[in-house]
Amino acid sequence: MISTHTYNFPAIRGIQATREYYVAMCPLNIIPKLFSFDEEESGLSAEVRAQRILNKGRIPELARYITNNKEDYVFSAITASINGKVKFEPLETKNIKNSLNGTLKVDMSAKLIINDGQHRRAAIEQAIKTEPDLADESIAVVFFIDKGLSKSQQMFSDLNRHAVKPSRSLGLLYDHRNDMAKISKLVALQSEAFRGLVETERSTLSERSQKLFTLSAIYTGCQALLEPLKIKDYEESVKLCQDYWNSVASQFNDWKLVRDSKISAGEIRKDKVHTHAISLQCFGIIGSQLQNTNGWKDILTRLKDIDWSRSNAETWEGRIMQGGKISKTNSSVTLTVNILKKYLGLELTESEKKIEEAYLKKDGNE
Repeated sequence: MISTHTYNFPAIRGIQATREYYVAMCPLNIIPKLFSFDEEESGLSAEVRAQRILNKGRIPELARYITNNKEDYVFSAITASINGKVKFEPLETKNIKNSLNGTLKVDMSAKLIINDGQHRRAAIEQAIKTEPDLADESIAVVFFIDKGLSKSQQMFSDLNRHAVKPSRSLGLLYDHRNDMAKISKLVALQSEAFRGLVETERSTLSERSQKLFTLSAIYTGCQALLEPLKIKDYEESVKLCQDYWNSVASQFNDWKLVRDSKISAGEIRKDKVHTHAISLQCFGIIGSQLQNTNGWKDILTRLKDIDWSRSNAETWEGRIMQGGKISKTNSSVTLTVNILKKYLGLELTESEKKIEEAYLKKDGNE
């Protein structure tokens, strides 16, 4: 029998997989109190707990997301298990019991365990310390009755295994808050450089795709171009990006042929290296370094003289390619930038020189 000391939640009762569960709207300020983080449990091996170890490094970013976006932050429901006595009292209106709506009473001695949402819980606690007025806002909590460790572990596994994370490209497409994402979308969808050539929903391209680039690749290129310049004006950033990428695109007739449907995108991606994400990142890095150079557009015309074929192993192997396959490591980026700067007649930075020297020494090419 449940005690007289209970937590009382206005809740909706549902049935899932033949078992009852309850959905309640909980004020943010009681979330840290209901679900205390057990430091001792975090030291237990994975076999004897039912959740991942809290990654404290993620908490400040999540908390800032709440406090910086107080008008439009969104959090999905927390999923929790109740290990203890509970009672659901249906709401009674005019002597008619409503079996779905009512009050969920949880014995105060019960243990409430988060199955999904412990980082949200920690971020909420930190955000309220910074912005106390958030305390009265609410989050949905889905309560299940605890059926033991193995059941809780299975619930954690199911919730995470079957969750489908959106592609990075789609996440960027729908991001209307981040300036870099907005700039990348403008460049991808409105500039002459990439018009009609960008896949906005997927972050990988199938062999049959008629696109040359993904939105995530455009984002990486724009980020490499703009971040070192630290331009604060949004419109100036957009103009610089569009101008630079249009200048780059004009050096690649292949891109135009694909846009005009005179050659397949798959053929270009298969035979050339200049459409891959790492290439756009390298172009962005070089563009950032070129912005204070007079005549930088003329320098870019030398890109036409480069043999971009994958079969040109003498140039690309060990740099943008490893064993004939495109490589995306940090060293591959720098080594590819180095060889491109050589063709463009540009000096390497000190850090680029060190990496180049180590590469040449390793390969015995000095």
